[in-house]
Amino acid sequence: MSTTAFVICGALGAEVKDIVDRRGWDVDIYGLSAMLHLYPKRIVEELGVKLRALRPRYEKLVVVYGDCGTGGRLEPLLNEVGAARVRGPHCYEMLAGEELFQQVSDDKPGTFFLTDWLVRNFDRAVVRGLGLDRDPELKAMIFGNYEALLYLRQVPNPRLAVKAREIAEYLGLPLEINDVGLGELEERLAELVCDDVSPGSHVPYALAPRTTSAGAPKENPLGRRLRA
Repeated sequence: MSTTAFVICGALGAEVKDIVDRRGWDVDIYGLSAMLHLYPKRIVEELGVKLRALRPRYEKLVVVYGDCGTGGRLEPLLNEVGAARVRGPHCYEMLAGEELFQQVSDDKPGTFFLTDWLVRNFDRAVVRGLGLDRDPELKAMIFGNYEALLYLRQVPNPRLAVKAREIAEYLGLPLEINDVGLGELEERLAELVCDDVSPGSHVPYALAPRTTSAGAPKENPLGRRLRA
């Protein structure tokens, strides 16, 4: 039986499972719905339920979430249950990497980010999730101050590229696609799995900036199932 468990945001499910399988890590993966981002308070609540249930069964608990709009409320929970969290404020920064995300934030602070997951689920998570289908006027209220759309692409996919262009047209924003692959997510997970990390901590980092690009889809199928 594995002694390590990941509790992850569903928006990173495919990426985390790919990393775990390729690296051959003996970890169990438990996912929470990415739709919880519509209600950040519920992220803390449902993470708390999951982590407390898993604590007696695992030596190491790793939470694959950023702050994700919780306003710092994850930290007391992590300290309580003795869990470590992957570093980074949110998945966009993890996938872009620290240097690229900071550059975009400085140069174009009004940038809305997409990932493979968000492109696939834009209608469900954004249009219907935020009620834009029921009240179209909300679109201008929510997106009126954005000036650019940056698709942080994990794996080149023509169908998703078309969908990203449709999203850009819907939002009225210029689109840029940057093939970031997994960004720094894999390295940050490796820090937690391969090194001894104190529970409730974040790993200080000074990774050298690097340029990544998504390659062809992996031949390896994802063999590890996401646990409930």
